[in-house]
Amino acid sequence: MRWTLKPKPNLETVKSLQSALQVEESIAALLVQRGIETYEQAKDFFRPSLSHLHDPFLMKDMQKAVERIEKAIVNNENILVYGDYDVDGTTAVSLMSSYLKTEYPNVATYIPDRYGEGYGVSFQGIDFAEDNNFTLIIALDCGIKAIDKVAYAEEKNIDFIICDHHRPGDQIPNAVAVLDPKQNDCNYPYNELCGCGVGFKLIQALASRKGKTIEDLVEYLDLVATAIGADIVPITGENRILAYFGLQVINQQPRAGFKAIINQIKKETLTITDVVFVIAPRINAAGRMKHGQYAVDLLTETNVEAAEVCAKEIEDFNTDRRETDRQITIEALEHIEKQKEKKRITTVVYSKDWHKGVIGIVASRLIETYYRPTLVFTKSGDKLAASARSVKGFDVYNALEACSEHIEQFGGHKYAAGLTLKEENYEAFKQKFEEVVEATIDKRLLTPEITIDRQLELNQIDDKLMRIIRQFAPFGPGNMSPVFMSDNLKDTGYGKCVGEDDKHLRITVKQPNSNQIVCIGFGLGERLSLIKDKKPFKATYSIDENEWQGHVSLQLKLRDIQE
Repeated sequence: MRWTLKPKPNLETVKSLQSALQVEESIAALLVQRGIETYEQAKDFFRPSLSHLHDPFLMKDMQKAVERIEKAIVNNENILVYGDYDVDGTTAVSLMSSYLKTEYPNVATYIPDRYGEGYGVSFQGIDFAEDNNFTLIIALDCGIKAIDKVAYAEEKNIDFIICDHHRPGDQIPNAVAVLDPKQNDCNYPYNELCGCGVGFKLIQALASRKGKTIEDLVEYLDLVATAIGADIVPITGENRILAYFGLQVINQQPRAGFKAIINQIKKETLTITDVVFVIAPRINAAGRMKHGQYAVDLLTETNVEAAEVCAKEIEDFNTDRRETDRQITIEALEHIEKQKEKKRITTVVYSKDWHKGVIGIVASRLIETYYRPTLVFTKSGDKLAASARSVKGFDVYNALEACSEHIEQFGGHKYAAGLTLKEENYEAFKQKFEEVVEATIDKRLLTPEITIDRQLELNQIDDKLMRIIRQFAPFGPGNMSPVFMSDNLKDTGYGKCVGEDDKHLRITVKQPNSNQIVCIGFGLGERLSLIKDKKPFKATYSIDENEWQGHVSLQLKLRDIQE
C-alpha cells in the first residue's frame, strides 16, 4: 500500500474555525480539509437542510420537461417510465412512476432486459411503446447517447424526456427535454447527481407547480439515498443532503420493499455503507440474474406482505449471484495465470460462457488481486459485452474513448463503464487499450493508495472525537470517513490472528504514556510478524466502535501496518 498524507491545511484558517466552533484543532483541521472554513459552512455541514436544495428549474430544459408532462396529463396520454436495470435506474423508475401515479393513472414502467436488449434505451422498448399507444417516454439513468433511438421514436410520434447523469457525447439526442447537469451548457449549480437524483429534481419541479414543497417529497428520498450510495457518486453538496434525509426515511419510515429487505437482514439502524453493501446488491441482483422489473415491483409495492414475497424472490436471485460471481472470479484468475499476463498494465479477460449479469462485480474482484484497469468480456448475442473498472486516479472512460475505432458502443463514468464490440475486433481492442493505458497512466496509480487525513497520538482518541466524527456522516466519495496514522506503536503482547484461516489481525496497542486501545485489521493476518515481540510499528486506521454484550467501546479499524 502507498500511504499519502494529505497536505496540512492552512493553520490560520484552522485556528479561526477552531475558535468559532470551540472544538479541538484536529476536528477543525478535518473540516478545513473538506473545504469547510467558516462557521456557516460548518453549520450547513453538520445540520443538512432540505431548504438548501437548489431550485430544479435552474437545470437546462426543466421547464420544457414539466410542460410536456403536464400536457400529457391534460391530453390523457399514456406515459412510459423507462430506466436502466441497475440500482440507480430501478430506483429512479420506481420514484418517477410512483410519484406520477399519485396524480395520474396512465403510467407504466419499462426496464430493458440486460440480455435481450442491453444497456440503455432500446429499439425494442420503443416498439413496445408504439404497440401499447405510449406517446411520451421518460428515460431515467440512460438516454444521453441515444441519438438514433430518440430519432426512431420521433418517427413514431413518441416524445422523449431524458433524465441522465452520464457524460454526454458530442451530439445530444433530439428529445423534447434533456435533463443532464453534465451538459456543457447546463448551468445547474451541482453536476454530480445520480440518475435517480435527476429524476427527483423533475418530480420536485412538477410538485412545485401543484403548490407542494420539498417536505411533501421526503418519502421518496429513501430511493434517492440508495441510488447515491450504489452509484458511488460524491456525497457532497446536494447529494449529501439527499442521502442524509434519505437514510432517515430508510431507518424511520421505510417503504414496504425496504422494510421487507431490512426484516430479512435483521439490522436495526442502517448506514450508507449498509445501503451500499446490503440493500443495493439485492436490488441489483434482480437485473443481473433475472429481470430489473422485479426490483421495480419490490420498490413500488405498498403492501408489506406482498413486498415480503418480492423480497424473498430477490434474495434467491442474490444467492445465485454470489455463487456465480465467485465461480467466474476463480475462472478469470486462472485465465490470467495461464496467459502469463501479470506483467501487463491492464487486465482484459474474456469467456463466451461468463454470465453477463456479474462481469462488473468480477472486474472489481480482479482489481482487488491485480490492481490495474480491468475489463471483463462475455458473449452477448452476436457481439461481445464488457464491464470496465478502474483504479483510483485513472479515467477509464477517457481510455475507452481513445480506443473508440474498435468499439461499437460505450458509456459510463471515470471509474466504471460498459461497452460492446464485434468479436473480430477483440484482440485489436485489447492491444490498443493496453497501449493507451501504458502511455497515459501514472505508474504510481498501480499501487493501492491510502489517503491519510492526519497523524494522531493515541491520547487524542476519545469518545468526544468519535461523537463528532460520527456527525461527518453519511460518508462516501468526497466525504470519506477520516483516516489517521500513528507511529511508535507497540502491541501489548496479546496480538493474534483471528477468523477463518487466521485472515484477520486483532491487537491491543499503546504508545509511550498512552492508554491502550484494541485494533482489528481485516485481511491483515499475514502482518502478525510485524508487531510480534513488541516491535515498534506504525499504522493507518479509522476510528470505530465495537459493541459486545451491550458494552460499546472505541477500537481502531486498521487499514495497513508498516515497520
